[in-house]
Amino acid sequence: MDRSDAGRRDFRPGRLSRKNHRRRQMRMAPDLRRVLGIEIPILSSPLGGASGPELVAAVSNAGGYGVIPLWGDPADKVRDGIRRTRELTNRNFAVNLNMSLDYREALQTCIEERVHAVSFFWGHDAGAIATAKEADLVVLSSVGSAAEARMAQEAGADIIVAQGYEAGGHVWGQVSTMALIPAVSDAVDVPILAAGGIADGRGMAAAMMLGAAGVWVGTRFLASHEAEMHETFRARVIAATETDTEWHAELYDGHWPKAPHRTLKNPTSEAWRDAGRPPPGDRPGENEVIGTRPGGAEILRYEC
Repeated sequence: MDRSDAGRRDFRPGRLSRKNHRRRQMRMAPDLRRVLGIEIPILSSPLGGASGPELVAAVSNAGGYGVIPLWGDPADKVRDGIRRTRELTNRNFAVNLNMSLDYREALQTCIEERVHAVSFFWGHDAGAIATAKEADLVVLSSVGSAAEARMAQEAGADIIVAQGYEAGGHVWGQVSTMALIPAVSDAVDVPILAAGGIADGRGMAAAMMLGAAGVWVGTRFLASHEAEMHETFRARVIAATETDTEWHAELYDGHWPKAPHRTLKNPTSEAWRDAGRPPPGDRPGENEVIGTRPGGAEILRYEC
């Protein structure tokens, strides 16, 4: 056998499989279900404007794990959101906090209320993870790359949420989910949640075959009657096909500039394209009121 033949032997599928299996056995991640106290490895992602106490509690009560977005709110509203959720479930859930905003007051409120976990996204702050861990909170950290996953693990994160480019809403990840999961799986020793484009059991099975311990599901839960959604939008989500979404780097910049976003195709984006894709300040219908939120606050075109 010459040298080239010897080299080829190392690339036999069976041998690679056994090597990878031994490597994974040596650094087996903690069981996700034990860490979160759940029966089903499905988490509802923090859908801004849709994931209220009812949806979060319903997911947790069903054996999964709900995540409620309470960032951007003063401490009294964060506290109220936690307590309203607890009125509906005695199961564990997490509070999602946005690292691009001042999260410190909200994090302190989570600690005072002794929530089970906090979910950090849109950036990395080792100090925030350390503060949460010192208070015995479970920490979930959202990442978009293997390098970010390693940073989060080194800072003490218990669970990595690997968000792929397919994700709806605000999109941190720039790598497709099915390419990201194995890369992150090889990089860390803590449980990984696959996020982005997971909507049924087939997607969940694929993600778990690639190294995920569970899934982080968003858009699929918009179809749930517990989601705080207008029925017209819910119907559009249910009727949408795989070609009906679009990603924009800065189009929906109201209240949160430079935050890439995936949405359904809609008249706002169509009018913007027809106008030649003008920059903020020159876009069609800018500052036009297009609706109201449940509490009565106005919604302006291009708000995210």
